Amino acid sequence: MLKTKKAVILLSGGLDSATVLAMAQQQGYVCHALSMEYGQRHMAELSAARRVAQSLNTAEHKMVRIGLETIGGSALTDSAIPVPDHAEEGIPVTYVPARNTVFLSLALGWAEVLGAQDIFIGVNAVDYSGYPDCRPEFIHSFERLANIATKAGVEGERFKVHTPLIDMSKAEIISTGIRLGVDYSLTISCYQADPEGRACGVCDSCRLRAKGFQDAAIDDPTSYRC
Repeated sequence: MLKTKKAVILLSGGLDSATVLAMAQQQGYVCHALSMEYGQRHMAELSAARRVAQSLNTAEHKMVRIGLETIGGSALTDSAIPVPDHAEEGIPVTYVPARNTVFLSLALGWAEVLGAQDIFIGVNAVDYSGYPDCRPEFIHSFERLANIATKAGVEGERFKVHTPLIDMSKAEIISTGIRLGVDYSLTISCYQADPEGRACGVCDSCRLRAKGFQDAAIDDPTSYRC
């Protein structure tokens, strides 16, 4: 297929966003990857994002600095709040206030500049940690906003927010990525990876990732520190 369509892909360096990038490429999009340095606990995920973007031959990989640590409110942006090593009831402390709203807003701005009408994000409503901004209701609402809050949208160029993982289990996501050639050894999902990029193995994200590989009957290539 001749690639003519442009898309902005939110790329965190985790296995979900890497899979989404591969899926978008399979659908024929010229992929422009966007990663955020938002004040997270570690830079390992940004290093992983660079590796994934290079491995999957993105047209462009842009990194944007936004200081969500200045407002805090999350274990991922405030070192005074410990990352839990067990599942929590309700919305966990690893929820980052307004993170996906901010990320999608920046992706929307870049998409409008690029002349792209498609944005991909790896949110999931099955194997997820209870984050409100991973739900279909949020995505649908943001898409409506995108089409009334932009010059392109008002002039009739409709934006679409793609969430190809929304109804998939972690095992299904991993199996899909393997089929598309994703090298998961390049990715990191841990909330508190060490400076060498090794995962903690106990946070909620690590547990979901490990269970996904186990359920998919695929060897887990993650480097754990314990």
